Amino acid sequence: MNVKRYFPLALVALLSSTLMSCDLITGIFKAGLWTGIIAVVVVLALVIWLVSRIFGGRD
Repeated sequence: MNVKRYFPLALVALLSSTLMSCDLITGIFKAGLWTGIIAVVVVLALVIWLVSRIFGGRD
């Protein structure tokens, strides 16, 4: 049994069971509109940065 082979699947299963999107949205709305907007912008910037790092980006 190769642990490295099943690690990504186990990680996705763990994250999907612990980070429920409905709870996240509820928390964002409780925190306020501007906090939600800032959180979305930060997450989008992080995703764009990670994608640029993975696929080469500028040197």
